[in-house]
Amino acid sequence: MLELTTIESPIRLDASGVVRIGKSRVTLLSVLNTYDSGATAEEIVQDFPVLTLADVYATIAYYLQHRAEVNLYLTELRRQGDAAHAANQITGIRERLEARLTPAKLQG
Repeated sequence: MLELTTIESPIRLDASGVVRIGKSRVTLLSVLNTYDSGATAEEIVQDFPVLTLADVYATIAYYLQHRAEVNLYLTELRRQGDAAHAANQITGIRERLEARLTPAKLQG
């Protein structure tokens, strides 16, 4: 007879508060971004070979069962990333770097 057991979740919270998959450094955000772009579990494993197929399927199952909570977490992560990106943008940096390179190209 088949013994029914609970599947262990591969999702873990690391010391810095980032949700990662299994024993890897792959983040929940990375896996779900790939999944949301239409990738299958098998394609996700190809993109992140450190993950097992079972861990990817379990991660997707967790997401589907806890979609509201996971989406709140992901929205906050994306907001933080956008804020950090905006804070690191320096107006005119590209133009200043190009201006520095232009004289060097003329001399070389």
